[in-house]
Amino acid sequence: MPTIQLAFSSAPQYVRTARLIGVAMARRAGVPDERLYEVRLAIGEACGRAVARHQRHGVADLVRVEMSDDGPYSVRVLDACGAEAAPPAADAGEEEAADADRMGEALLAALVDDLSVHNSPAGSEVRMVWPVRRRLSGVRGGPVG
Repeated sequence: MPTIQLAFSSAPQYVRTARLIGVAMARRAGVPDERLYEVRLAIGEACGRAVARHQRHGVADLVRVEMSDDGPYSVRVLDACGAEAAPPAADAGEEEAADADRMGEALLAALVDDLSVHNSPAGSEVRMVWPVRRRLSGVRGGPVG
C-alpha cells in the first residue's frame, strides 16, 4: 500500500490541498464515509497548527505531511519548530501561542480516536489514525469491517 508525502511552505492556502489529498486517500483506503468529514477537519487542523507554528517562530522549512494506508489509514503532520526555532516575538504573546496549541490539540482529540502529539528538539509530530474497511480480493459483496 502506498505512502504519500507532501511538503509545502507555511502558507495557509496549502492546507486546503493537504485536506483534499488526505480525504481522497482516506476514501481510497477504505475509511467509512461517515468518518470522512472528521478526517478532513482533523487534517486541516493539524496542518493549520503546523503552519501557524512555523509562522509564529519564523521557520522557513517546509511543513511535511505523510499519509499511509498500510494497515489503518494514518496521517503524520510534522513541523520544524523544535529547540532550534526562534522563540515567538514577545508582542505575539507566548502564552497565547501556547493556548492556541493546546486548543488545537483538544480539537484534534475530539475528532480523532487514535491521536498522538509528540514534541522533540526537531519539531512536533501529530499522528492520527483511522480504522478502515477493506474488501477481500476475489470476494463479492460489501466492505469487510
